Amino acid sequence: MHSLAEQIQKQDMRALARAITLIENDDQAKLELMSDIFSIQKKAHHIGITGSPGAGKSSLINRLLTHLRSKELTVAVIAVDPTSPFSGGSLLGDRTRMNQHFLDPGIFIRSMATRGSLGGLARATKDAIRVCDAYGFDVILVETVGVGQSELDVMKVVDTTGLVLTPNSGDVLQIFKAGIMEIADLFVINKADLPGVVRLKATLEEYMMIAQPKGWHPLIVKTISTENKGMEELWKGIEQHQHYLYETKQGEQRRAKQLELEVYELIREEIWRDVENRIHSDQNKMEQLRDPEADPYQLAKDWYGTWKGDS
Repeated sequence: MHSLAEQIQKQDMRALARAITLIENDDQAKLELMSDIFSIQKKAHHIGITGSPGAGKSSLINRLLTHLRSKELTVAVIAVDPTSPFSGGSLLGDRTRMNQHFLDPGIFIRSMATRGSLGGLARATKDAIRVCDAYGFDVILVETVGVGQSELDVMKVVDTTGLVLTPNSGDVLQIFKAGIMEIADLFVINKADLPGVVRLKATLEEYMMIAQPKGWHPLIVKTISTENKGMEELWKGIEQHQHYLYETKQGEQRRAKQLELEVYELIREEIWRDVENRIHSDQNKMEQLRDPEADPYQLAKDWYGTWKGDS
């Protein structure tokens, strides 16, 4: 077994941090490590918190952390931040809002950069979740970067998805059209002390009447994170969905679909890594890229054909 996996199993926090760094850097030892990690993974509840920028996701998670710790639950937070255009690292905006929890041994907070990944999630997020699961956390919270229509990938890596909305979020119909509403297991109306809460709640109820969700009927919870209100109701809603997943086949089907998508993603990564290495090692191909009149469609077709051995 990989030495880091052994240390993580013994709940070594430094080993946990090193493992996630190795994953983010796409180290060659990653696949061996993750294979060992998979064999010791536990059964933490994976919760995604998504929503538009400014909805108060980080502040909400900060309050939820305090609530969960009062219940003696251990929590890992994976906050996916935008990538710095200079360093390539995350901007760490979310960690600054959760600094009161840094010294709590029952909480682990890690910011991860998107590094150009679409879907509001870092490419390595699923692996980081699995490592935190193997460590033994009771709850793993994943906060997405907040980029509107690209938030949909969160449903591929968590059990329960909470969509955070605010009464002043503008035209909710635009959010409907983005497809984000369809991934929500829980609607969280944050900043519920602002005008427009009743109208927003009615709009969500109308949406669900039109959508007619099968099986689980998404709950609507009101919170005011600045005043620490609604956290108990939020957690009860999450637990209710968790019980639903375990009591029905929905949870099993969801995880099976996530596993399928994860296998496809790993295959795509390996193919792209091989293709990229071959291109960069071929000076003629690199020269073709410097030709301003080069046809990118034909180049892609030719290079892919060469990689497959068609020519």
